[in-house]
Amino acid sequence: MSSGREDLDRLIVAIAVDRDREAFAALFAHFAPRLKAYLMRSGATDAAAEEFAQDAMLTVWRKADLFDGARAGAATWIFTIARNRRLDALRREARAPQLELAPRPEDPERPDQLLEGAEDAERVRHAMKSLNPDQAEVLRLSFFLDQPHSEIAERLGLPLGTVKSRIRKAMIKLRVILQPSSGEGLA
Repeated sequence: MSSGREDLDRLIVAIAVDRDREAFAALFAHFAPRLKAYLMRSGATDAAAEEFAQDAMLTVWRKADLFDGARAGAATWIFTIARNRRLDALRREARAPQLELAPRPEDPERPDQLLEGAEDAERVRHAMKSLNPDQAEVLRLSFFLDQPHSEIAERLGLPLGTVKSRIRKAMIKLRVILQPSSGEGLA
C-alpha cells in the first residue's frame, strides 16, 4: 500500500464512516512502529512506548470521526494523539504521591522544636501582614490552600501572568523580611 498523505487520510475516513477493520489494520501496520520509535526517542521505555502507541491507535479507532483532513494530515493527527497520551501519563506520574515503602517511626518533637515552630509561624504571620492584600491573597491560595496558579487566576479573574508575578514579588518581599539578621543563630 502506498503511504501518501491522501491514502492515509482516506484510511481514517474509512474507519470513521464504515468502521473498516482492514483500513485500521493498514493504518496500524503503518503507524504503530513509527509511534513506538518516536515515543522511545522522547524518553519512554520500550514497554511504555508500546503501550502508548497501542493506546493512540485505539483512540484513532474510537475517534476517527473527529479527524479533519483539512486541519492536519493523518500522521500529524496520530502523532499528536500519541504525544498527548504520553504527556498525560507524565503529568499523572508527577502528581502521584511518592510512597515510602517502609514507614519511618517519627520522633516526637522536643519542646524546643515546638517553640521554634510556633515562633517561625508567628514570624510568617507577621510578615504576611506586611504584604499588600493582593499579594497576600495569591500566596494564601497558592501555598496554604494548595491551588494551582491557573485556578487562582480563574478564581480571581486575573491573567495567569499577573498571578505568577504577584506570587514572585510576594515571595521576594517575604524572603527579605524573614531573612535572619546577622546576630541570630549564634549561641
